[in-house]
Amino acid sequence: MSRPTQYARAERAALCDLFDQLGPDHPTLCTGWLTRDLAAHLVLREGRPDAAPGIMLRRLAGHTARVQRGLAATPFAHLVARVRRPPWWSPAAIGPLDRVVNTTEFFIHHEDVRRARPDWQPRPLDPGLARDLWGRLPMTAKLGLGKFPGTVILAAEGYGEVTGGAGGPAVRVTGDPGELLLLASGRPAVARVEATGDPDLSARITQPRFGR
Repeated sequence: MSRPTQYARAERAALCDLFDQLGPDHPTLCTGWLTRDLAAHLVLREGRPDAAPGIMLRRLAGHTARVQRGLAATPFAHLVARVRRPPWWSPAAIGPLDRVVNTTEFFIHHEDVRRARPDWQPRPLDPGLARDLWGRLPMTAKLGLGKFPGTVILAAEGYGEVTGGAGGPAVRVTGDPGELLLLASGRPAVARVEATGDPDLSARITQPRFGR
């Protein structure tokens, strides 16, 4: 795959194929969500501008939750089709913007479904996708690890290091870019990484704390 703008589309397509394969009632790593709920979240995020702000803003979350429940109750095949073909006016219609806002989103949620299966294994990533995910890691670490009570050094061989956390004693976490991204986004229990350094922080950084 030569054009980086295609990675978001490839992850979207692969996730939709997996939705079709597993159906609406398969578990995901998003707490309390089945595949139907995750698909509804993705449709809402891209196709319901009246409700999408509640994903981030707590005071609007009630409306967002009601809209998502309504979407999740629609026929699953229709819901997946809407994820597969987002509105023409969404960021997905603009290649560079699609790359920025959707590559990480769809990679993570693809893994949310893949890694909820008991027989999952890490998949080899296209080098271009790995580089793209590495480029998104600083912001993900800032948002996801900002309150972690220590300094977190995320390191991937051949890519470098990204630092996060609130400061103080250090823990060094090594792994591939995709695995580090999953850890930083709140999925350390399924991230294939190695933590070294402060013993307490090393144990804490890998505790389960699944999130959306």
